[in-house]
Amino acid sequence: MSCAEACPVFQTGQRSCHDADGREIPCGGSGQDAEFRRGLAWPRPRFEAQGEVVCDRLTGLIWTRDAAPGELPMTWREAFDFVAGLNRENRHGFADWRLPNRRELRSLVSHQTRRPVLPEDHPFINVFPGWYWTSTTAAIGPAHAWYVNLDGARLFYGGKDQSFLAWPVRGAGNGVLPVTGQIQCYSDGGAVIPCAATAQDGESRIGCDWPVPRFEAHGEMVADRLTGLQWRRAADLAGPVAWEQALAAVAALNHGVPRWRLPNINELESLVDCSAHGPALPAGHPFNNVRDVYWSSTTSLYEPDWAWALYLDKGAVGVGQKRQARFCVWPVGDA
Repeated sequence: MSCAEACPVFQTGQRSCHDADGREIPCGGSGQDAEFRRGLAWPRPRFEAQGEVVCDRLTGLIWTRDAAPGELPMTWREAFDFVAGLNRENRHGFADWRLPNRRELRSLVSHQTRRPVLPEDHPFINVFPGWYWTSTTAAIGPAHAWYVNLDGARLFYGGKDQSFLAWPVRGAGNGVLPVTGQIQCYSDGGAVIPCAATAQDGESRIGCDWPVPRFEAHGEMVADRLTGLQWRRAADLAGPVAWEQALAAVAALNHGVPRWRLPNINELESLVDCSAHGPALPAGHPFNNVRDVYWSSTTSLYEPDWAWALYLDKGAVGVGQKRQARFCVWPVGDA
């Protein structure tokens, strides 16, 4: 199986469309995420509870049913120590628990829900509506690590000396999640250290490996051999523009033939290389006119007059107010 077949981008879970004021509208002809619902569909039921652990049938990963087994927030180092303690105890019958990398933790997110942003049929308990650590260091500031907010779904980074929750995971999954790109390990202060026995993302590198080369340029189009998506080589169709202008710009590009669309937030995030910043794209990428922030076609259900955006300089996933002309447009298409 090729990696393009093995690592498709997942659907976001979004099923409703919303205008710039947050009002729900019909999806037909909107160009929004919920109209196309592109990506690998979620199995139903998505989760299978097995006593005190839960299997995610989409990724094949195993999570503790208790989403806050440590109960209290902890620093990044304390989070690793806590998970190591679970392994010494053989918690729930397993000794291979680890702190999830950023793609593993973010894979749990549904963009149709909020507080928490987990699929509606989830069986988890004690889900904290706040930040959870990942094992992935932020390349833009290695004294920081990535964390995911399970209240609203943002993905950002915080100082490793700050305190957030830890949600252990185990297993290598079923090969549909790609690696993050991180290949080094870092101290709490941000210095590069040997990876052995750190349990960091740079040591475990769990996920589908990227093909080499990852991208193939064909004139003005670039094929991502990891995901099977096609991107415009010029990474700035229009910008900065408001969200509805972004959707309209892509629609005009098609001239009535629906080839291009505004990417959903999972498609945009799939471009991120967690070993890089400024921009957070794989080394040797063929794109030009790369900008800092890009609109996605995915509405934030936390506040539907906002939409999701990729902050590509950092590799972060955040939001923008739909009426503000702040972000750029990078069309995507299918192979």
